[in-house]
Amino acid sequence: MEREGGADPALAPAVPEVLPEGRAMQAALRVGAARRGSALGRFAAWAFGALFTFVLSVAAWDFVTGLLASNTVLGTVALVLVGAAVLAATLLALREAAGFARLGRLDGIRARAAGAGTLAEARAVLRELRRLYAGRGELRWGLARLAEREADVMDADALIRLAEQEVMAPLDQAARAEVEAAARQVATVTALVPLALADVAAALFANLRMIRRVAEIYGGRAGMIGSVKLLRRVFGHLVATGALALTDDLIGSVAGGGLLAKLSRRFGEGVVNGALTVRVGVAAMEICRPMPFDALPRPGVTETVSRALAGFFGKGEQA
Repeated sequence: MEREGGADPALAPAVPEVLPEGRAMQAALRVGAARRGSALGRFAAWAFGALFTFVLSVAAWDFVTGLLASNTVLGTVALVLVGAAVLAATLLALREAAGFARLGRLDGIRARAAGAGTLAEARAVLRELRRLYAGRGELRWGLARLAEREADVMDADALIRLAEQEVMAPLDQAARAEVEAAARQVATVTALVPLALADVAAALFANLRMIRRVAEIYGGRAGMIGSVKLLRRVFGHLVATGALALTDDLIGSVAGGGLLAKLSRRFGEGVVNGALTVRVGVAAMEICRPMPFDALPRPGVTETVSRALAGFFGKGEQA
């Protein structure tokens, strides 16, 4: 029945609830996991880069030699500055190469630990761990306990599990702290900054920094190029496995049922972006960790999200 002057509002169709989608993280994911260009594109980039470097080198040479011919003092200053620039570029290249080597070393140790079938292979993995973490003060006690108990273990699997328990536990705790901090940062920026691209840039920067820090905790120390490649590797893994797809169980675990419906749209987006950041962080731990998760549990996404974003729920209920 219609009321006088218009339709009954109670009979109007219900407006479907629109759940947050984590758009900032989804956009950052597309940027980080963008496919590599074609072989022709990579060749063109290399050719133009080589041409630019050659032209710049010739121009610098002509500039320095011409200046030396006209003014010895100024020419010497120019020569020293060019030499400093070349030295800086060489040191940066060496740092990037060392970063790639350390990341490859982590991959190698993890592969050998997963495939260790004999006691000799397991003890070789332990020697590599000691060399990798030599000088790490927070691991001195665990490495000492491992050395004391190593001789009593005569099974390869048990020895690998012992090494994981003694050495990996403090590193896992530090890595989880970095993941939780990044999730809080992404959630805060998304909820409080209304600019369209600011949340995407913040999510991409926070995830890049988080992945770099996780790699450093486990002994990676990637450079800038290495960090970007590691970010692409983590994001590509998540895209391939579908681990970043937003599902109802994620919303339920983060928001406790229908809590997101009671919060503002921006706040809900922040919570979901933080949850997706946790998924990226857990994947980074798996990729950067020099030992696979076996004796110690793999960090749970739900537990980590709840701990990282616990303060947000109190704020949302007070709003």
